[in-house]
Amino acid sequence: MEETAANIRALILGMPAQELLGYIYAQRIMKQLADNEMTSEENNNNDSREQINELQFLLEYVHAVLASDEAPEEVKFDEEQCVELFDLSNKLRGQAMFFAMASSADNTKKADLSPDMAEMEFHIKSNWISLRGNRYQVLEGEFYRYVLEPHDDILKEVYGAGAEEIAKGFQDIANATRTGQADAVDIMRMQFEAAQNFAAAQEKRLEDVMELWVAENASQSEAVGYAIEDMFRGGIANVSCHTNLPAELLADLAYQRGEEIDFFAEGDFVGTPYRTLPARKKPLIQLETDYYAIDPCFARDAGYRALLFNLLQRKPDYKQRFSDRQKVMSEGAFSDILSEQLPEAIVYQEVYYKDPFTKQWSENDTLILVDDVLYLVEAKSGAAATIASPALDLKRHLQSIQDLVLKAYYQCKRFFNYINSAEEVPLYKLIGGRYEECGRIRQSDYRVMIPIGLTVESYSPFSTFCKELSEINPLLGKYSFISMSIDDLFVLKRILPTPGVFAHYMEVRQALAGIKQAHLFDEFDHLGAYITKNRVDQDLIEQFESGNADLIVLNDMSVPIDRNFEGESWETDPIPTQEFPEEILKLLGALDISRSPGWLLAESRIRNYGEQARKDLSKLLTDLRKTLEKNPARYFVFGGDSQPLFIWMQSSRHDIDWKEINNKASAAALCTMVPDITGLLVEVGSGSTYDQAHHFVIQIPTEKTEDNSHIFDEALRMNQRARSINTSREEGRSRPRKKIKIGRNETCPCGSGMKYKKCHGR
Repeated sequence: MEETAANIRALILGMPAQELLGYIYAQRIMKQLADNEMTSEENNNNDSREQINELQFLLEYVHAVLASDEAPEEVKFDEEQCVELFDLSNKLRGQAMFFAMASSADNTKKADLSPDMAEMEFHIKSNWISLRGNRYQVLEGEFYRYVLEPHDDILKEVYGAGAEEIAKGFQDIANATRTGQADAVDIMRMQFEAAQNFAAAQEKRLEDVMELWVAENASQSEAVGYAIEDMFRGGIANVSCHTNLPAELLADLAYQRGEEIDFFAEGDFVGTPYRTLPARKKPLIQLETDYYAIDPCFARDAGYRALLFNLLQRKPDYKQRFSDRQKVMSEGAFSDILSEQLPEAIVYQEVYYKDPFTKQWSENDTLILVDDVLYLVEAKSGAAATIASPALDLKRHLQSIQDLVLKAYYQCKRFFNYINSAEEVPLYKLIGGRYEECGRIRQSDYRVMIPIGLTVESYSPFSTFCKELSEINPLLGKYSFISMSIDDLFVLKRILPTPGVFAHYMEVRQALAGIKQAHLFDEFDHLGAYITKNRVDQDLIEQFESGNADLIVLNDMSVPIDRNFEGESWETDPIPTQEFPEEILKLLGALDISRSPGWLLAESRIRNYGEQARKDLSKLLTDLRKTLEKNPARYFVFGGDSQPLFIWMQSSRHDIDWKEINNKASAAALCTMVPDITGLLVEVGSGSTYDQAHHFVIQIPTEKTEDNSHIFDEALRMNQRARSINTSREEGRSRPRKKIKIGRNETCPCGSGMKYKKCHGR
């Protein structure tokens, strides 16, 4: 590796930087043109990704050499040497991968590491030399805008530009890399056509009028000059031209030629990918008077870290306020970014409680309660895992990763143990040095409880791989821990727009987090797997239980998510979604509008169904809805032996008879002999609309008494008919009855035990 890296260094140093960048970036366009000529069968998505990784790896080395060496007096562009450079870069990348495998398998020097770390070590090293997870360039500005907003006033004071302007600058950097070459081609084509039209109007040859055209069209000819720079001299990386970021800020993010002294310094792994690449510390490089983002991958993470580091260097007295503001931002990010997915949520920030085991006061960052779903979010930050080399100090690198994960995990574990210690426990706020009770919580109220470790910066794939750590196991034996980043939240917000689909995804995500030896690379692979396979966790469990696998790796599951952010019209293009019949979408929409207690449970049951079950349920709903012109209500049981639904469809022209509904539902539960049956009342309006949909609790009598004998009798009749679809006993069209007034403070007749105003009277 060291020898190959030295040869790469010599080749890069001997060529003019801008021409070399132009050549490297041109290879991407040539590959895209070749891909466009292929059929969909010939064009392999993996090949395209591999070429991107190859270019990325080489660009990291170009940045490293330029940062480490002063510009020589004589340089010469040589295409043959460029070809050799690509070959050496691929060779070094391959050598580094082999080293990751060989060194991870060698346990002779790792007595101080736990025995289950060999596979973790391989993943750490292999991903150290490749990309650290996916990035969606179109979301750069959104990320920077959010994480810099707390420091807006200080950014304006120090750099003369606030969060909004800086975020736009980083988005411009991403856009230049993403579409810069295509934009340059369009500009050159349009100006060439304009010059041709000018020549035709003069009735002269193009070459005879070019000087005159340039003189009369100065701005257009200048645009052509910039386009040529973008096409052939790495101009798309020139952030001085493509952004309005302040020069002082660019200088703080950039290396001068020869400034980096560590990467090629004598010692182990000199110049190899197992040293810390300079781009991980500063993403820009100054060439002559302009600044270049040679390596677009690290513009996000390294740029963010370098910016904040230099902000504090320039204004050291801001350190404490910086920490306080950063803490508020990171701890509130989950509920803030996902506010539309968490409607009417009860949110506790900095919640305290007295640990019943240690008798000490403990604190958690954010507790979010939505219907019967509980999210506990612990925010952590740390850059050591992205800067400290795993080859030079594996133990430190592992420790930095585990600190991010395990500290959050143990804080969540402590809280889960607390709410499990009694039927109901108090929560406290720390106000003026005193702990004051601010709420109470019952574990039994929550069907789903999800502990989450949230980081500001992405550290994929370790965030999804952390479940393999021996210390991490489901809390209370069933609630698996999830690790994700603020980066991930912006994508989840777009792809999972409703509270019901988000909550259901998090259920599936948690289930996957509890399946060890089932590997998906990052959060977007999990999201893509959910969109395409729904209950992918159940598929994996079946494969493991079949005995045919002890390790399952799902590759490229993020493809539908990736494609959503690729096009120019990504903001208006339809987002990738699971397919549902229109009738089911109307039902889910009615649940979302009503949001009565238990609505997320009802949505979860419906969303759990596969393609055929969704079609079957849709047909039943459609068929029975059409009969409500003649019948005030219809009901049926759907779902068989696995979490069945009891659905009561009621015409909105008729009053709701809760006694009748509860009796029929209880009888149906006895008939199915399944304890976990979900009740759903659907109010159908005129036409085909679903006005409201409400979940209700079904009471299942355990023994027959005089008071409930009619329920057992009805269950017997249902069994005898052996039908899962039933009609109400009323025949024909009934006239609307006088509505019975239910007091808002009276107990709701649905059987939930709650007051009517907080249940179906909302």
